[in-house]
Amino acid sequence: MKIVLVKGVAIGKGIPKICVPIVGETVQQLLEEAKLLKTIDADLVEWRVDFFKEVRNIEKVISALAQLHDILKEKPLIFTFRSAREGGQTEVSSDFYSALNKAAVRSGMADIIDVELLSDESVVKELIEYAHSFNVYVILSNHDFQQTPSKDEIIKRLRKAQSLEGDLPKIAVMPSNSSDVITLLDATQTMKEQYADRPIITMSMAGTGVISRLAGEAFGSAVTFGSAAAKASAPGQIDAGELRNILSILHKSIN
Repeated sequence: MKIVLVKGVAIGKGIPKICVPIVGETVQQLLEEAKLLKTIDADLVEWRVDFFKEVRNIEKVISALAQLHDILKEKPLIFTFRSAREGGQTEVSSDFYSALNKAAVRSGMADIIDVELLSDESVVKELIEYAHSFNVYVILSNHDFQQTPSKDEIIKRLRKAQSLEGDLPKIAVMPSNSSDVITLLDATQTMKEQYADRPIITMSMAGTGVISRLAGEAFGSAVTFGSAAAKASAPGQIDAGELRNILSILHKSIN
């Protein structure tokens, strides 16, 4: 199993790493959130740039990214534009999506970019190659806000992300009942035991799926997402401090 090492944070080793998103709509809001995150015990920070009102102005995006990096430079920073079709705040053209992510990579201020698995495959391959040429890691993600696919389909998507050389294959699904959560956890464990050669990230969303955000170490998910502000980036996120305590308790029990 490969370990993804970013600024001293070993993803795929030990307790699942806690990532807290920043979702401000303005530069002022972003900087306030970043300063708050300096006081919170999070391993990773994700900037959900699709929340940013000036997201269509790449120059302003990179300026904001530079200011975030200046505040959070000791923490690994994930740059994520989440499309509306996968639960994000807006939609852009494939060309703009590619240009935005490439600008973040070139800036040297993003340690990881999130690329959506179901984007045009030529764009996906190009962005992964481009990021790797700058020593930037890639989360290759899929978010299904409508349902929980079958176990085989979840594994298929994770394996595809791995085959495309995403450093961190990720899937998030929406459960309609507790059986769906079990499906996600079962798929995660099978992926880890039979197919994965790198860390994977999985979660079942909303309140029903909260257990999946806590049980990553037992089933095989290397990163979990918590919140530090009133506005979470996805349903089911819990306070990062509470998350740390629970993960620590489970780690001691498992080990």
